[in-house]
Amino acid sequence: MNGKAKATEKAKAARKVSPNRRLLGYAKPYAGWFALALAIILILVWLELYQPQILGEAVDDFVSKYEAANNEGFALSQLKELRAEDLLGVVKLGGLYLATVLAVMALTYAQAAILATVSQKIIYNLRNDIFSHMMKLHVGFFHENPIGRLVTRVTNDCETVNEMFTSVIVNILKSCFVLVGVIAVMLSENVKLSLYIFIVIPFITVATFVFRSATRKIYRAMRAKISELNGFVAEHVSGMKVVQVFTAENDVREDFENRTEELRKINMKQLITFALYSPVSYVMNIAALAILIFVGGNMALEGIVTIGTLVVFQRYINKFFQPIQELAEQFNTIQSANACAERIFWLLDTEPEIENDPDAIEVDSFKGKIEFKNVWFAYRDEEWVLQDVSFTVEPGARVAFVGATGAGKTTIQNLICRYYDVQKGTILIDGIDIRKIRVEDLRRNIGQMLQDVFLFTGDVKDNIRLNETEITDEEIVLAAETVNAAGFISQLPGGYSHEVIERGAAFSAGQRQLLSFARTLAFKPSVLILDEATANIDTETETLIQDALGKLMEGRTTIIVAHRLSTIQNADKIIVMHKGRIMEEGNHQELLSRGGIYYKLYKLQYEHDVA
Repeated sequence: MNGKAKATEKAKAARKVSPNRRLLGYAKPYAGWFALALAIILILVWLELYQPQILGEAVDDFVSKYEAANNEGFALSQLKELRAEDLLGVVKLGGLYLATVLAVMALTYAQAAILATVSQKIIYNLRNDIFSHMMKLHVGFFHENPIGRLVTRVTNDCETVNEMFTSVIVNILKSCFVLVGVIAVMLSENVKLSLYIFIVIPFITVATFVFRSATRKIYRAMRAKISELNGFVAEHVSGMKVVQVFTAENDVREDFENRTEELRKINMKQLITFALYSPVSYVMNIAALAILIFVGGNMALEGIVTIGTLVVFQRYINKFFQPIQELAEQFNTIQSANACAERIFWLLDTEPEIENDPDAIEVDSFKGKIEFKNVWFAYRDEEWVLQDVSFTVEPGARVAFVGATGAGKTTIQNLICRYYDVQKGTILIDGIDIRKIRVEDLRRNIGQMLQDVFLFTGDVKDNIRLNETEITDEEIVLAAETVNAAGFISQLPGGYSHEVIERGAAFSAGQRQLLSFARTLAFKPSVLILDEATANIDTETETLIQDALGKLMEGRTTIIVAHRLSTIQNADKIIVMHKGRIMEEGNHQELLSRGGIYYKLYKLQYEHDVA
């Protein structure tokens, strides 16, 4: 079984494991810290269960005696003398109760600090895994999935999962411990009275499970709608210029309002569901207190239980329903986190289509010979974009690809960089199948320049270096000077430290293109791929770019995807594509003399330019 097949089997096995169990896998390295938090919780539960005992002891041992003595007609001064020791006992128990309260406060802070620290480490690892995995996915994945949804996976979904680790997992255990502890202590105090009070347990249990089942579906739908809304906002903010150019603001606003209305309705379902559940818990609490008053009161009158016992039971009833209420609220977070985890692990389980072969070799640089041998490629099924394509590009040669839209020109450059793998045939560089070359080495040695230059937020240096620390400031300046970008950079406030806003919107198309040339040159590629780098550029800037291109192409194998035939007349070879097949090959003059497809394309463009 090869590496890809093993990865597929591993992904299938992972999908069979519940998302919550997989999240616990991220918590495993911090099991010791969770164990410490759990130990703190056990102490907290013990202290909270001990507090009512202190109150009961105070009532039975001291307060009841005071009432009895008062009923016998003792004067206040006599009572003080007789009860001096009892008053001291009350003070001691009050101090003990205060000490337990302070201990609970301190331990609660320690538990919260531990969980917050650990959960941040877990989410740090999870978020890094998601982002690292996304960078391994093929280009087509990002065409098929809205960017806003993917951003939601890394940000909102991770934060929801973070809340689960911070407050839910251990607190659920605490709530369960409190419930078990309350039931055990109440039974130890008085079995008969406890059993009467426990009549409410089946009702609250059924209500809780119904609530949990209802909210699971709601939270899945809610997270899906939030992702869709994020994707819609990201897409339309990026394309706001197009929206405004076509005065489509009202239509887009109406679409947005419809989407937010759908999300509002789902949120209302969740709120209504919880609003229906909360009174159930409250009514059960009141019912348990009513049972205590009726049954416990009669038992106290008959001398079966003491007043202190009733006080203890009243406190335990509150402590019994408090964790139930908390569990219901925590179910909200659990359901939300579970929905988020499902979507996170869907992303993590998406298999990279482009991976290094187990026997992939390292390549420092290429001589630049490129060969396509009987290549067939389709983006979907057998809708072939390239059909039996074969050609050779010699080292240092300049080869241009021309043809109508959809002929397969862009696909060829995508395959050379291995953004996709071919279904049939082989692509070789320097005689080596590109699938046998490490992906990072392959792409590092190919400089690809597109019409739509993407600049990142940061400064000019960062956009040329792209976090490659081995590229020095001196090399950046030299690259910029070589491609004629130094002139406009020097005029920027701060020069190479000038802050670039998102996508480089403050720069002209020509300036962005020159920066992309500097970026490419700084990485010293062996092969260049140009996708009509001078399109939509003013004449003055085009002169600078053409000069920069000449310097870039010097001594390098260059693949040119041409839309304007006037820019490729000096190419060593021109390959004419039509419906995924190579129809003609030769230089500019040879192809014109044949009077074929190239001649017709050139004539059409020439007549258009003249007109």
